[in-house]
Amino acid sequence: MNKKKVVNLDMKQYGMFLALVAIFVIFAVLTGGKNLSPANINNLVMQNGYVVILAVGMLLCVLTGNIDLGVGSVVAVTGSAAGIILVDYKMNMWVAILVALLIGLAVGIFAGFFIAYLGIPPFVVTLATMLMGRGLTYTMLQAQTKGPLPDDFVFIGAGFLPTMKVPFADGTIDLITIFVAIAATVLVIFAEFKSIATKKKYGFAETALWQLVVKNAVFIFIIWFFFYKLARWNGLPFVLLLMAILVAIYAFVTSKTVAGRQIYALGGNRKAAQLSGIDTKKVFFWVYVNMGVLSALAGIVLAARNASATPKAGDGFEMDAIASCYIGGAAVAGGAGTITGAVVGAFVMGILNNGMSLYGWTTDIQKIVKGAVLLGAVTFDVISKSKKK
Repeated sequence: MNKKKVVNLDMKQYGMFLALVAIFVIFAVLTGGKNLSPANINNLVMQNGYVVILAVGMLLCVLTGNIDLGVGSVVAVTGSAAGIILVDYKMNMWVAILVALLIGLAVGIFAGFFIAYLGIPPFVVTLATMLMGRGLTYTMLQAQTKGPLPDDFVFIGAGFLPTMKVPFADGTIDLITIFVAIAATVLVIFAEFKSIATKKKYGFAETALWQLVVKNAVFIFIIWFFFYKLARWNGLPFVLLLMAILVAIYAFVTSKTVAGRQIYALGGNRKAAQLSGIDTKKVFFWVYVNMGVLSALAGIVLAARNASATPKAGDGFEMDAIASCYIGGAAVAGGAGTITGAVVGAFVMGILNNGMSLYGWTTDIQKIVKGAVLLGAVTFDVISKSKKK
């Protein structure tokens, strides 16, 4: 009888997730628990919705070994277009959303054409779209703020899903949010049992049982902490549902489809990808078209969250999106990274911003800390890869 092979849990796989938890706990201590309140947990979701959307799209650019500097300006342009349509022309919300998405699509096609078919470096093309987009935003708005926006539009960025509140302790609790927490817990347990069954079936080395128990206990605790806090506030934010759908779709696309594998192949070795029959120009093109559309979606969410369109909207968002990908473990050279990692990276940035604001640090200090975190993440990636070589 063969002896069962047992291996330890690969902690590097969960390194950034543990760092996120550690950062949150540190700021809980520093702020006297201010970041633990239900209102603040809700704010973390709403304030980082657009960053997560941008990070999901940016990861595809990073996987090709490039970035998109124009996303913040596209956020501003599309949000401005929606604001003008809603405030000045009093048109239907869906018309504003459609126009914003079409503008994002047009910008993506513009950038994708120059990058993929004319061979202009992505850095140069997206720097151009950043400058042109920012200038166009000021021209459209004439340095004015458009608002307030209609309530049905504001719901996208600041609304909540239906609730079923019942009295609980000194307030109320939303049963629908609790049901979602139960469903998430069941999914975590089911996924773990499925993974164990797969390893046994193919004779792979199995992780020590006590380590699996500890890992899943931590995950389930975080799930319940998160959803309990939301249940004690106003329930599930609509933007959380939007994020969950996007993350699920893009996680599937990048890990289970031919299109996703082609992006990784292109980022790993472009010449080898071409020799294997991959149309690298087509891949480059759709990656940047996709980024344009997701930037437009982030612009809609931000305008809805602010209930207005402002000339300064999206300022510096490209840096947050890029940093989220690299902090989440994406390789600087391309070809490596996950959607989950990018989302974790986005929330690392969000928790840093939130915690430093609650603690009272100025925006100047916040930028220094965020820059140091980004540099540390990239340095760790480069050094770890050089050691492997």
